[in-house]
Amino acid sequence: MKDEYDLSKMKSRRNPYASKLKKPVTMRLGEDVIDYFKKMAEETGVPYQSLINLYLKDCVTQHRKIDISWQART
Repeated sequence: MKDEYDLSKMKSRRNPYASKLKKPVTMRLGEDVIDYFKKMAEETGVPYQSLINLYLKDCVTQHRKIDISWQART
């Protein structure tokens, strides 16, 4: 190996994985939801934010849709 490398002549290129990177967002989650995922994180050794991301990603890949039905007041 060389002691030093000259990188000034290298051509730059776009990161092919840039579109796959995670994007930071701010969300308001219920304390019970956070506690649930934190407990699961302790059991699995996976950070709770990663668990939330994995769950949401599963919803996306399975095309899950939430059924919210509001009952009309009479």
